[in-house]
Amino acid sequence: MAVLKVLVVDDEPGIRSGVARILNNFRVGYSFVDEDFTFEVTEAATGEDGIKIIDDDRPDIVLLDNKLPGIQGIEVLEYIRNKNYDMAVAMITSYASLDVALKAYKFGATDFIPKPFTPRELKSSVENITKQLYLKKITHKMNEEDRKVKLKFLSVLSHELKAPLNAVEGYLKMMQERQSGDRIEDYTIPIERSLQRIHWMKSLIMDLLDFTRIRLERKDEKIEEVHLKDIASNAIVAIRPYAIRMEVGINLGMKSDVIIMADPTDMEIIFNNLVSNAVKYNRRGGKVDIVIDEDEENVILLFADTGIGISEPDRKNLFSDFVRIKNEKTKNIGGSGLGLSIVKQVLDMYHGSITVDSVPDVGTTFRICLPKNSINFK
Repeated sequence: MAVLKVLVVDDEPGIRSGVARILNNFRVGYSFVDEDFTFEVTEAATGEDGIKIIDDDRPDIVLLDNKLPGIQGIEVLEYIRNKNYDMAVAMITSYASLDVALKAYKFGATDFIPKPFTPRELKSSVENITKQLYLKKITHKMNEEDRKVKLKFLSVLSHELKAPLNAVEGYLKMMQERQSGDRIEDYTIPIERSLQRIHWMKSLIMDLLDFTRIRLERKDEKIEEVHLKDIASNAIVAIRPYAIRMEVGINLGMKSDVIIMADPTDMEIIFNNLVSNAVKYNRRGGKVDIVIDEDEENVILLFADTGIGISEPDRKNLFSDFVRIKNEKTKNIGGSGLGLSIVKQVLDMYHGSITVDSVPDVGTTFRICLPKNSINFK
């Protein structure tokens, strides 16, 4: 249960005790909130006392009378605004002139409650303020998360693109200056390494594009019959040149001719990422087994490799954004840390699931379960 701190600033003891009595037994709940809100009331008889409590305790809600001994309520409101305190203020006064109301709203008052007010009127105002505070908190959290994502994007781009670009630039200068000779054959290794780094950068850019598409693009009018055998075959063709260099064999097992209603691009994202990972994190001379199966309710996909495996601690954050497994065996394997996160986001949209079973130095198997009737996106 969430507790909101309420400060009542009023020179009338009856008003203060009445507000405290009403709110101390008041509870606010919304259908879109998991827990109810209750209220803890503090009292102040003057504007000066109110400011001290505001500075010391930072209440969530201030119920503020305008006509006070000493400094006036409108001055307390202006003080709160100038301090940039994150709190909601409702003015309560029997001197409800238009001038005072305009100043109150100008200085950031959330509500204006003329005296005398009934318990129902007070509760209604506090309930509305509570909803505004909750929505403001959620909006702030979403903005903060969005800012963190943007910073991570910049960090990934600057780090992951800078190193391979510097390497390619160095190799090109080496060739421009003919440091190893005048024949093209003299630069076979620099050319191969440059192409490898360009491939890494292309993969990163594609991951970032998929990441933003999944997060921002609405799903509509893209659902169609998708033959998963075709999607799997295309993913294998795309990774085969690298698999040949790694001497990794890829086997596709079709226990049934599975057709699913989906966005083809989403299915491509799943297969491209998992087939690519199964080859990249494999051992030389290893193999990858892809199985496509179904039962009455689900499509079942298996991606098994004989690679380096994943330790138990690394599996915990495997599907988080920008997470890469870093150890001696992966230090030369490029990637954005977004692939599995993107796969998980796609599966979430289809109400699907993914599990991983892995033994270090033996291999890893990813198992995907996709409900056949899951085309109504979240």
